[in-house]
Parts: sequence; C-alpha cells; structure tokens
Amino acid sequence: MSETVDKEFLEFLIKSLVDNPDDVKVERKVDERGVLLTLWVNPNDMGHVVGRQGSTAKAIRSLLRIVGIKNNSRVNLKIEEPEGSTRSAQPSAETAEAP
Repeated sequence: MSETVDKEFLEFLIKSLVDNPDDVKVERKVDERGVLLTLWVNPNDMGHVVGRQGSTAKAIRSLLRIVGIKNNSRVNLKIEEPEGSTRSAQPSAETAEAP
C-alpha cells in the first residue's frame, strides 16, 4: 500500500466537495508526532470544507483518523485560511459590550 494513501484520500474527498477542484492543494509532512496534512482551497470553497460550526471539518478529521489507524500512523489535518478570505476577526469581549 502506498505511503501517501492518506494524502490521496484527502485530495479525493475535498475535490469531491468543492466547486474549484483544481485549486485544492495538499502537503504532507511526517515528524515524530505523526503525519500532518496541510490543506489549501479556493477562498470561495472554505464554507464547503469547514461546514456549519465546523461539522464538515470534524467529519473529515474523523475519516483521516480512521485512514491513519488502518496504516498504523497518526494523521492530523491543518486547514490553511486562503488569502483573500472574507472572514473577519472574532470580536473580543471588550468590544462586544455596549457602553
């Protein structure tokens, strides 16, 4: 079995979810803590990848854990926020209160 089965699985899964599959990029790094997969997608596709309240991202991470277990490795996923993202910073508690 290929060592990059986790990367191939993630690419297949994400390309099936997004509207711009050609913009999907996955980088794989291995260190003492396991495998780290870093994901980049088109800014317009972030909502598809993360999902409502992060539910899709949690499901993807669960599936990657299963792939890792089947291949005797620990797989982690990092989703990079794309440049040009329209997401604004979370307001702090101080700015959220009205005077």
